[in-house]
Amino acid sequence: MSWTAPEVTRVDGPFAGDERSVLLGFLEYHRATFLWKCSGLTGEQLARRAVPPSPLSLLGLVRHLTDVELSWFVHRVAGKPVEFHFIDTDPDDPDVEFTKATAETAAQDYANLLVALDSARAALAEVSLDHTFEHPKLGTISARWVIMHMIEEYARHNGHADFLREQIDGATGE
Repeated sequence: MSWTAPEVTRVDGPFAGDERSVLLGFLEYHRATFLWKCSGLTGEQLARRAVPPSPLSLLGLVRHLTDVELSWFVHRVAGKPVEFHFIDTDPDDPDVEFTKATAETAAQDYANLLVALDSARAALAEVSLDHTFEHPKLGTISARWVIMHMIEEYARHNGHADFLREQIDGATGE
């Protein structure tokens, strides 16, 4: 029997409150929405490239978001060393998170995302929204900006996930 992504319950974030709780509520909602789009699918379905010739798949997005969470929140915001799963692992294939996504790696890839999410949450818990760091290309960036950027990142990829999921099994939803 092949592995299947677990069911996910989405919870709406606070509709009122301080800036931090509202921003993190939106981020958590988008994270859960992405996992919800993956729920109930087998590794084979997650790895399916539903829009050829693009290498885009739900599993590729799982892998991409794993390193994006680690990069922005753990490495950049918290300033901690990170061992990436895909970033810079193959100089000949800059899209390795998508091109090498296979059903055989699906369970571990999904587990890696959950660990990355927990690490990102822990990193954010240690800093204020006003915390800043120096990005080598962009200059001074605040934790607030990173949270907003990640809400945008998830919103964009959740749109991709909508189309991918519908192509896989016809499921639609918000």
